[in-house]
Amino acid sequence: MTLSIPPAGLAGIDVLAAGAVLWRAGTAGPEIALVHRPRYDDWSFPKGKLSAGEAMPFAAVREVVEETGFGCRLGALLGDVQYQVVDGSKLVRYWAAEATAGGEFVANDETDELRWVDPGTAADLLSYPHDRELLDRFTAIAPPGSVVLLVRHAKAGSRQQWDGEDSLRPLSETGREQARHLADLLELFGPDRLCCAPPLRCRESLTPLARRLGLPITDEPRLSEDGYWLDPAAALGRLRELAGRPGVTAVGSQGGVIPDLVSSLVTGRPIAGVDPDGVASRKASTWVLTFGPDGLISADYYPDPTGH
Repeated sequence: MTLSIPPAGLAGIDVLAAGAVLWRAGTAGPEIALVHRPRYDDWSFPKGKLSAGEAMPFAAVREVVEETGFGCRLGALLGDVQYQVVDGSKLVRYWAAEATAGGEFVANDETDELRWVDPGTAADLLSYPHDRELLDRFTAIAPPGSVVLLVRHAKAGSRQQWDGEDSLRPLSETGREQARHLADLLELFGPDRLCCAPPLRCRESLTPLARRLGLPITDEPRLSEDGYWLDPAAALGRLRELAGRPGVTAVGSQGGVIPDLVSSLVTGRPIAGVDPDGVASRKASTWVLTFGPDGLISADYYPDPTGH
């Protein structure tokens, strides 16, 4: 078994699964959730196979709930573990995930015990070397100081066929469908606040999520294409200010801004899997940016709003 960071491609994989290193804040630091599986008599992180048509991040959250009784919000990607099973090649993708309040473990056929332990105790208790590698990865980048979900707006109507101000150009029918999928995906990360560049298409891309969470969307003019290029350094400073707020902030922006912002964050600070000269930014895509006390510590790209 090997841990792949960044996550490996999925070609040639017969069985897909997802899981998480579930954590919560303790008095002396993070506490890690480990589950005991009676079938194998082992201690591991919660994980399980994908359901038909299910995307990996959704499966990770579902499996955490089913095996621990706790809801969670996803954070940084930790990597993939790949190995052979009876059905062929199996790959398990793991996230860091913060437990949300109000959970309660109930023993079941798959997991008959849950323990919350400090990282050192977790390392001693885990049954498999690859899980200890995941734990090492977790302790290197989590728990985060904050997370920024940097979202490019969904597809808008044709610029050539729009007679009004470009800032008022709305989402297309496809874009509205993408926005609904974005709400599903971004909700997995548990945003505490929402903001966006002023163009209507940026706001409409976050509106389904705002309605679902009951949160307002505030304007961030510096993160629009018009505002950004007037003073890129000031815009980067504003993003850092947003990243300085505890919790999770979703930020809607534009394709002429996001690649330069991410490139500026990673230049001189190498982040696994991110090429500062080739930062992707498809419409309705998301960068999950995790920050620690000294700045950016991980950056994960979700090109499709469905999570696939």
